[in-house]
Amino acid sequence: MIKASRIAHFVLIGFLSGCAAYQIAGQVESGRRALLVNDPERALPYLLEAAKNDPNYVYAYDLFRESVWTYLGRSQYATKRYSEARQSLERALALDKDDHLARLYLGLTLTRLGDSAKGVKEIETGMKGIHDWLEYTESARPFEAYWDPAREIRKTIEKDLAGDPGKDVGRDQLITDAEWVGKRMEDEVENVRRDRRQEFERDRDWLGGRGFGIGIGIGF
Repeated sequence: MIKASRIAHFVLIGFLSGCAAYQIAGQVESGRRALLVNDPERALPYLLEAAKNDPNYVYAYDLFRESVWTYLGRSQYATKRYSEARQSLERALALDKDDHLARLYLGLTLTRLGDSAKGVKEIETGMKGIHDWLEYTESARPFEAYWDPAREIRKTIEKDLAGDPGKDVGRDQLITDAEWVGKRMEDEVENVRRDRRQEFERDRDWLGGRGFGIGIGIGF
């Protein structure tokens, strides 16, 4: 009887943990969706709650990874809560120093806080990390060029890194482009998801049609 009670206890704990994980994933996804339509104020409470519930949560799709703290920092940056954004983004980088979007947005945040020299350096490092990640993704799977297929993101980064961000005009353009790259990378997740779904549907239709044709041939 005691053994059965213990089993039931562990089953209940597992069930509740699964429910909690599902809830957190939903909060992050709701925050993401709000950011995708440029509504950071709506994104903020979802991401604050998700970070509180699971500070180690990482959103993952295909090869893409992004910490809940990066999403939170992005929403805080977009709503001009720069001091809070800095704390969130530094926490994201403490968990993963290769979180390139966190570094990009930390650089943007530092420029808004008046530390342009350090901000520009972080932006450049973040951009280079994103560029190298896209290059690696393409080289690792050359027959599945889903990420940045027209190289728009990489061309923008290459142009900025080849310029002189130390100058005022160059710095302003770098900030504008960095914000574009940050948003474009999130849009790219949706583009890859769409392209994969369309490819799956084409393959399914092709296989279905082929199977039907074979069946008819055998029947006759």
